[in-house]
Amino acid sequence: MYRYGRGVRFLSYTASKRTNNTTWDPTLSLDLNHPSLVLLEKCKTRDHFKQILCRIMRSSKLIGKTFPMSRFIYFSAVSHPDNLDLAITLFNHFTPNPNLFIYNTLISAFSSLKKIESFYLYNDLLSSGECPDKQTLLYLLQAVNFISQVKQIHCQAIVTGLFSFGYLQNTLIKVYLENGLVRLAHQVFEKMPSPDIVSFNVMIVGYAKKGFGLEAMRLFHEMVGLGLEPDEFTILGLLVSCGQLGNVKFGKAVHGWMERRKPTISSNLILGNALLDMYVKCQKFELALRTFGALKEKDIVSWNMIVAGCAKVGELEQARLFFYQMPCRDIVSWNSLVTGYACRGDFASVKELIVDMVMENVIPDTVTMISLVSAATESGALDQGRWAHGWVIRMQIKLDAFLGSALIDMYCKCGSIERALRVFKEINKKDVTVWTTMITGLAFHGYGSKALELFSEMQEDVSPDDVTFVSVLSACSHSGLVDQGIKVFSSMTDYGIEPGVEHYGCLVDLLARSGRLSEAKDIIDQMPMKPSRSIWGAMLNACQAQGDVELAEIASRELLNLDPEEEGGYTLLSNIYAASGRWSYSKKIRETMESRGVKKTAGCSSVVVDGVVHNFISADKCHPGWVDISSILNRLKNEMKPGADLGL
Repeated sequence: MYRYGRGVRFLSYTASKRTNNTTWDPTLSLDLNHPSLVLLEKCKTRDHFKQILCRIMRSSKLIGKTFPMSRFIYFSAVSHPDNLDLAITLFNHFTPNPNLFIYNTLISAFSSLKKIESFYLYNDLLSSGECPDKQTLLYLLQAVNFISQVKQIHCQAIVTGLFSFGYLQNTLIKVYLENGLVRLAHQVFEKMPSPDIVSFNVMIVGYAKKGFGLEAMRLFHEMVGLGLEPDEFTILGLLVSCGQLGNVKFGKAVHGWMERRKPTISSNLILGNALLDMYVKCQKFELALRTFGALKEKDIVSWNMIVAGCAKVGELEQARLFFYQMPCRDIVSWNSLVTGYACRGDFASVKELIVDMVMENVIPDTVTMISLVSAATESGALDQGRWAHGWVIRMQIKLDAFLGSALIDMYCKCGSIERALRVFKEINKKDVTVWTTMITGLAFHGYGSKALELFSEMQEDVSPDDVTFVSVLSACSHSGLVDQGIKVFSSMTDYGIEPGVEHYGCLVDLLARSGRLSEAKDIIDQMPMKPSRSIWGAMLNACQAQGDVELAEIASRELLNLDPEEEGGYTLLSNIYAASGRWSYSKKIRETMESRGVKKTAGCSSVVVDGVVHNFISADKCHPGWVDISSILNRLKNEMKPGADLGL
């Protein structure tokens, strides 16, 4: 057991002025003239190192002396890190008076290999009466695993008077930002009497990486106001921020700064990739292509960015062209192209790419499979969905919450609620998205009672969010569960969720579908926000079903005020007038539509036959099999007439 396994509590230390007679003079730490030390430095293997060290220990009188032991420990722990166990032995048994240099050497070595031991050793340092220096705390910051440890180091820096060192402050800021503690990082920065360019860069880049692009830009303006000249690190943070905010105007200004300093940054591949990424995220396709072409050096990151950028804006042929020009490809390259085709719903291309991946010995990952399942979902074809699920099983991809949710959604939209439930049960760790996706699928298929049961079961494991309540309310609406829906709506505040316009829309739809139009209208009048198109559309649909012309006129007027180009409001009101025998009003609505250039979108149906999706638009006779289809439809129509001979 290490002797530094015992010690005082981390925060019990107070600045001690005690000194040790064996305290090492740092200026001697680079003295390598001793023949024994030269031999150790030249060792190439672990065994050779051990042999030389044992020979020195047996034949010399260096044991127990601080200077040579510090060098032995340094060579064992830092120069030859494979011999860290030897350094521990030397420290525990042959170094009676370790000094600060020795402690720092071991803490540094442990910070990357055995992090917790760094803190045990620091406790031993404090109990020995040694005073830590800024380097000690910097090494400890490299060893942190928990935020509590960072805060304790911060306290130690204040107690020991080391907090005034700028490098230590910058490192603290960086660690806080990396762990998402933006407020604490800002507090440290604000207390710096005169932050330099490094301090500003740490804050700007840290803000940018954590998604606080606007704050990064504000800090940049403050930095310039203080007369500090931005450098390449500043520009990197600004490019990331511009990409996040979609601020291409400011991004172009940053690009201009780069062009004016072209001789010094033309070889900076990181900045070039950041500029390319900014234009891709701002969806400036032409500028992204120009930037990519201007890069003197391109790595796989550059190629992946341009492929993903082309795919994102729908330029899939260009993306594919770049993809096959790449000198080498990785899983990110394949996923960028696969995701692009999946977003377009091109299942055949996604399927082809994944087969090619496997042929080139690239193993698909979760992202690949989610794209494949999403493409199958867009097609709505169950056989394609089952093929995608088969690939998930064949590739032995772990069924996590993301992939599980995608499969559940796919099976629900492809009409197989049974398979969706089967996948749902196979997911071990269900998060709120998994539960909500399954509830939504049940609602879509009209299983309102089952959706409510699942909602109740869900609350035993995770808390519902606002999307979950939309799904549950929709389930109640589609199944006519009025009282249960009202109860669910009223319970939202118990979970700390304020009803939004979507929740009010579901409640209005629930009441309107059940014929309680006056109550639905009261809800609309009492809403704390302005009703949306969907709310007035739900009212208008219900008015058509109930034949309530008066409320239909109100709903139609409000709907058309929100969107004068929406043909549904005109059509529904015209049909309501026609159903009530007010033909002149119905005709007038149709004439208004014609005068405003509003046309009713033709309805479209689709059917999948042998994996091929066939779309049918109303009155469209362009399908190559139209003659046969029409003949069969006429025959079915005749058979469905009353009194037809069904051959029973």
